[in-house]
Amino acid sequence: MSEIQEVTETEQEAVATSGQTSPLTAGDRCDSCGAQAYVRATLVFGELLFCLHHATLNKEALAANTVHWHDESDKLLAR
Repeated sequence: MSEIQEVTETEQEAVATSGQTSPLTAGDRCDSCGAQAYVRATLVFGELLFCLHHATLNKEALAANTVHWHDESDKLLAR
């Protein structure tokens, strides 16, 4: 078994700033179902992309490990 390593605040900040400014594109797909992603969850151990449905389902469960929650779901209502 591998040991779980503690993540320092500096490492968390590096993960948080690495992708939080780039907008999501039509090519970004939900890691759960493959639909277009509208939410990027930057976690202490990486990032996950979600459609709005799976973002809503997983947000609470991921809250303790979430460094940044990038939500572009307002694009769904834009005309």
